[in-house]
Amino acid sequence: MRGGATGKRRATENFGGAPPPPPPSVEHQRQFNSRDSDASFASSRPSSIGLGRASDAYADRSHQSTTIRSINTFLSSHNFPISLRAHPVPSVKDISETLKFLLSAVDFHCDTLKWDEDVVFVLKFLNCPFKLTKSSLRAPNTPHNWPNVLAVVHWLVQTARYRQHLSSNPASIPDANSMSSFSIQSYRHFIRGEDELGKLLDSDFEGKLEAEKANVAETTNGYQNIAGELEAKLEALRKGPSKKESLENVKANLEKDVNKLRTMVVGYTDKTRGMERVVKEKEKELIAKEEERHQISEENKDLKKNVEVQSFNVRDVERMKRELQAVERDVAEAESARDGWEQKAWELNSQIRNQFHQIQTLAIEYNQALRRLKLDIQFAVSEKGEVGKVLGLDYKSEVKPALSSLYDAMEKVETQTAIQQQASEMASKMEAEKSHLGSVQLQINELEERIRLVRKEGQAGVGYTMRLGGESNVGEYENGGYESGGCGERSCRAFERFGV
Repeated sequence: MRGGATGKRRATENFGGAPPPPPPSVEHQRQFNSRDSDASFASSRPSSIGLGRASDAYADRSHQSTTIRSINTFLSSHNFPISLRAHPVPSVKDISETLKFLLSAVDFHCDTLKWDEDVVFVLKFLNCPFKLTKSSLRAPNTPHNWPNVLAVVHWLVQTARYRQHLSSNPASIPDANSMSSFSIQSYRHFIRGEDELGKLLDSDFEGKLEAEKANVAETTNGYQNIAGELEAKLEALRKGPSKKESLENVKANLEKDVNKLRTMVVGYTDKTRGMERVVKEKEKELIAKEEERHQISEENKDLKKNVEVQSFNVRDVERMKRELQAVERDVAEAESARDGWEQKAWELNSQIRNQFHQIQTLAIEYNQALRRLKLDIQFAVSEKGEVGKVLGLDYKSEVKPALSSLYDAMEKVETQTAIQQQASEMASKMEAEKSHLGSVQLQINELEERIRLVRKEGQAGVGYTMRLGGESNVGEYENGGYESGGCGERSCRAFERFGV
C-alpha cells in the first residue's frame, strides 16, 4: 500500500533527483591510458589494501551455492540461456558471457574482442570492492581465481538490480534539496531584477506544492482506508479466538494424537515383546534341532566308520542281497497296492460324483413335487459328506412334520371320498327299493282288482246255485249241494292263495 500510495505521486523536475552522470567512454579512457598493465588506474583510485579480503567469504562452499542460486535467479528472470553451477566450476566461456551480459545490464556495452579490458575498466569506474585483473580473467575458473570472480559477478548482479529499481521507481529518489534550489533560483531572480521570472518560479513552485499536497492527501486517505481495514481485522481478531486459544486447541489435538501414538507404541511394544519371546523359543527349538542334527550326523559318521571297519564274508553279502531283494519286493507290492487303492479311490470318487449328480436330479424333482404339494420347503444340495449336510436341512424337524400333516390331510380326503361313495351307493339302493316297491304296489293293485272280480263272480255263482236248489228235488239238491260245496271250497282255496 505504501508503494501504491507513492506510485500516484507525479514526478517534477525540481523535486526529483538528478540522473547519474554518464560513464566515460571506454575509448576515451584508452586514449588517455595506453598502458596495458594492471596498474593503469592506480593513481586515480584509493588504495585497495584490505579490500581483497572481502572475497574470502566466497571460498565457502555453502556461501558459493547460495550466491550461485541468486545469480541464476537474476539470469533466468532476464531469459539468459546460461546458468552457473557450483560443482564443477563453470567454463571460461560461460563466465565470460555472463560478465558481458552483466555489463550490458548496468548500461556498459563492452567490446567483443577486448572485453577483459572493459570489465577491468568498468569495475574500477564503479569502485568495485573486489580486485580483478586481466590475467585472472584469462583463467577465471581456477581454484585461486574462482572465489574472486564469483564475488565480482555477484556484485554486478546486485548493481544491476539496484539500477533497475531506480529506473522502475523514479519517484523514490530523495528530493530533500528542492527548497534550497527554489530559494537559490528565487534569490538569483531577485538579484538580477527578473521579477517576471520570479513570479513564474513562485507560481510554478506553488503549483508543485499544491500537487504535492494533493498527493499527500491521497496518501493520507489511502492510509486511513488501510487503518480502517486494520481496525476491522483487529475487531475480528478480538471477537474470534485468540492466537493463544487456537494454539491451545492445536496443542490439545496434538496431545490427543500423542496419547493415541503412545497407546499404539505400547501395543506395538507388547506385540514386539511377545514376538521376541516367540523368537527366543524358536531359537531354542532351532538350537535343539541343530544339536539333534549334529548328534545324528555324528551317529551316522560312527555307523559309517563301523561299517567301513567291519569285515563282510560271502554269507553276509548274500544275506544282505536277499534282504535287499525282500525290501524291493515289499516296495513293489506297496506301490502296486497303492496303485490299486488309487484306482479304487478314483472309482469311488466317480461313483460318488455320479451319486451326487443323481441326488441333485432327485432334489430337483423332489423340490418340484414339494411345490406341487404347496409346501414351503426346498432342498439345497451341498457337497459335504454327511447326509443331512448334503440335503441341506433337518428331515425330522421340517420334512417329517410337513409330510405327516399332508398324510393326515390325504387320509381325511380319502375318508371323505369313501363316505361320499357309500352315500351315493345308498342313494342308488334307495332309488332301486323305491322302484321295486312301486312295482310291488302295482302287483298288489292288480291282485286286489282280480280279487274283487273273483268275489263278484263267486257271489254270482252262489246265487245261481241257490236258485237251482229251489227248483230240484231233495236228492238232486244233495248232489247239487255237494257239487256246489265243492265249487265253494275251490273258491275259498283261491282266496287263501291270494291272501284274502
